[in-house]
Amino acid sequence: MTGVPSHDRLGGLTHRDAHWAGLRVLVAGLGVSGFAAADALLERGAEVTVVDGKEPADGTILTERARILDILGARLHFGADAVGRMPGTPVDLVVTSPGWRPDQPLLAAAAAGGVPVWGEVELAWRMRAREGAAPWLTVTGTNGKTTTVQMLASILGAAGLRARSAGNVGTPLLEVVLDPEPFDVLAVELSSFQLHWSQSIAPRASVCLNVAPDHVDWHGSMEEYAAAKGKVYERTEVACVYNVQDDATRRLVEAADVQEGCRAVGFTLGVPGLSEVGLVDDVLADRAFVEQRRTAAAELATVDDLRGDLPEAPPHLVANALAAAALARAHGVPAGAVRAGLRTFTPEPHRIAEVGTIGGVRWVDDSKATNPHAARASITAYEHVVWVAGGLLKGADVGDLVVAAADRLRGVVLLGADRAALADALARHAPDVPVVDVERTDTGAMDLVVREALALAHEGDVVLLAPAAASMDMFSDYGARGDAFVRAVRRLAAGE
Repeated sequence: MTGVPSHDRLGGLTHRDAHWAGLRVLVAGLGVSGFAAADALLERGAEVTVVDGKEPADGTILTERARILDILGARLHFGADAVGRMPGTPVDLVVTSPGWRPDQPLLAAAAAGGVPVWGEVELAWRMRAREGAAPWLTVTGTNGKTTTVQMLASILGAAGLRARSAGNVGTPLLEVVLDPEPFDVLAVELSSFQLHWSQSIAPRASVCLNVAPDHVDWHGSMEEYAAAKGKVYERTEVACVYNVQDDATRRLVEAADVQEGCRAVGFTLGVPGLSEVGLVDDVLADRAFVEQRRTAAAELATVDDLRGDLPEAPPHLVANALAAAALARAHGVPAGAVRAGLRTFTPEPHRIAEVGTIGGVRWVDDSKATNPHAARASITAYEHVVWVAGGLLKGADVGDLVVAAADRLRGVVLLGADRAALADALARHAPDVPVVDVERTDTGAMDLVVREALALAHEGDVVLLAPAAASMDMFSDYGARGDAFVRAVRRLAAGE
């Protein structure tokens, strides 16, 4: 069934010009990352087999990817049988898409047979240039990864560096690594899934923003989830950045095997101590990357530099900015570029995005708040909130979230598959808060949601979509959910 190459063969695959030809690779999953992996391996002469549980249908992106890879010489197998076991032909290496769980039958069979399993991120690291490869500044955490990575890319660009954000959201890392015009540095977002399947990445600087229960169903336990997050710090060269307010991140740094001379650098919403970045009044201050850090600090930016279109910068946005600044400073970026990059940063849609105002009530779309930790950060940024919540909780406990948010809640509108769990938590921990349960799951449900939210709101309140849950019960993704919310608010404002 398998033909495992010697450790020397795989160990020597450390750059794009290594001996990839003839390597027998099974690519598990034909999503964005799987397609990028198969394409890169075929280009270097590997023998590639691709499997996916879905059957291609006319006009779909899966069919188009399959057609291209077929022309390039890949063997393609689709359907449940294709992903239920290892193929009968020899396989030297499995490259898996990040969403595939370790207990998935094919991956479990590979592990049992001694076949190494890499993720697309691991493959990308091993396909960097032999010399002069762009260093990676890596970011993980339960929440805030994408915002921090994009802030970091903006700061690096303001410093005059050719930089790019890539990884968990957006462009596959392989495409960026293999870009014919090399980058100076990469801002890399890594999910716990991607980190689980990684083993040799050695970043210039790294951060775990926070650790809260999420994806426990995938990892099997909270301990395994945290351990996957902690892999972001392994082999770090200059600085492991951790969250002073989240002691779990400090413990992950302490457990990491890093390169000689690597430092631990904290970020905090309080006044920074030695080797920390933090806040002095409304100034983002650096006491980590200045020569006289025992007695002085460098001003990096102000909180007002982060506001953009928001009335004020919420605390979690400030924390993300501090983490991005610490990574940039570890790479040698001057303080002035930090301020310039943060001033020009524009958040992605559906991340604490102001939608509009109706009758003195503000509407905010934070559909990206797909777990309780993210929703808590979003709710606690506002004084009085009508909370729109619900979806797929993925087994997460929402009790602590409701306790933390209770005194800010004007009312709650619930939708989605797991709204009963939220209703139960609200009944136990916020019994005086009015709750509206929207049972509809059709495309018009969001119009009813926003009408009910407006009826609960007072002038000066914020109606906040921060679902604390995934979206796939009703929508294709959190973006589609946010778009539905925005459209419904606009129809409400127009009197439709």
